[in-house]
Amino acid sequence: MRKIPVLGAFLLTACVTINIYFPAAAAEKAADEIIKDIQSVTPQKTVPKPKASLTDWQMTAFLWLDTAINSVVSPAQADGVDINIDSSEIRRLRSSMESRFAALQPLYAAGFIGIQADGFLAVRDAASVPLKDRNQVNKLVAAENADRQNLYQAIANANGQPAWASQIKSIFADRWVSNAQSGWWYQSSGSWKQK
Repeated sequence: MRKIPVLGAFLLTACVTINIYFPAAAAEKAADEIIKDIQSVTPQKTVPKPKASLTDWQMTAFLWLDTAINSVVSPAQADGVDINIDSSEIRRLRSSMESRFAALQPLYAAGFIGIQADGFLAVRDAASVPLKDRNQVNKLVAAENADRQNLYQAIANANGQPAWASQIKSIFADRWVSNAQSGWWYQSSGSWKQK
């Protein structure tokens, strides 16, 4: 009879759930980095040349070394951030979103589209969009929303935590609004507001 309580206690202690810490602050920082890159108006970032008088081969060696270090230790890791935002899928999605932003920016500015409370885009007032442009606007919004959803899952997968996708989506929802430009529309408490 003494074996049953001991066995029961052992089984109860064996059923321990392991909680994986979700790095919310790191996710916010990563979201800001991604959103700012997507909304950047400059086509490519350039590395400024140092003022020091380095020879061409020294400069080439320095840039090669810098690239090699950044490929092994990402800048996010160097800052102590513990969320991975670099995978081939994340890079592909970011590139797609960056190239689409040029077409979305005038739609934001005109008030045709806005950021919903869940972070996805919506056509605010279809009647205000010129008839000839409605189909294209709807396609852009649908493509952007699909990429956003896939981005959240890709970030979760890159961190080995597929279940984090909903938390990442929630973080991004807030950050899309925070990073919105003046004059853009967003949803808050069920109504549209202009930033």
